[in-house]
Amino acid sequence: MTVAADAPPASPPRDDKRWRQVDVRIRRLGARPDALIEVLHTVQEVFGYLDDDALSYVSEALGVPPSRVLGVATFYSHFVRKPQGEHTCVVCMGTACYINGAGAILNRIHDTLGIDAGGTTPDGRISLLRARCLGACSMAPAVVVDDEVHGRISPDGVQQMLEAL
Repeated sequence: MTVAADAPPASPPRDDKRWRQVDVRIRRLGARPDALIEVLHTVQEVFGYLDDDALSYVSEALGVPPSRVLGVATFYSHFVRKPQGEHTCVVCMGTACYINGAGAILNRIHDTLGIDAGGTTPDGRISLLRARCLGACSMAPAVVVDDEVHGRISPDGVQQMLEAL
């Protein structure tokens, strides 16, 4: 299926005014398949995550096969597929971070909060994510808490930071 650049996008999955922001972005980018990543970023910024309805809508609006949309959404660690907690903790698992103790950091978070990577605490306060690489190798191991990078962090340091949230 292909959508012409000037054709209106498909109908949004729900009657939610936030979809207008997504539609504006799609129109600005021309409703073309090469806009996929930008549109997914916009959907995630607006809604906080990418659910199945959103992926279907983006697929139809851009004329991209659903399998490709899902593939992109699951390949890039920035995209999340379920609602996130009030706070987000991302642990870098790149080579430098891994050999400098990222595994111990993940274990400490699991022991402290009872969640694994990809999970959210039962109270919805904190979500834990893993990244393939944050590009902060000189600061290994690196953790991002609420968009703030913390380098050369220890398991104790992460525990204290998360308990203070």
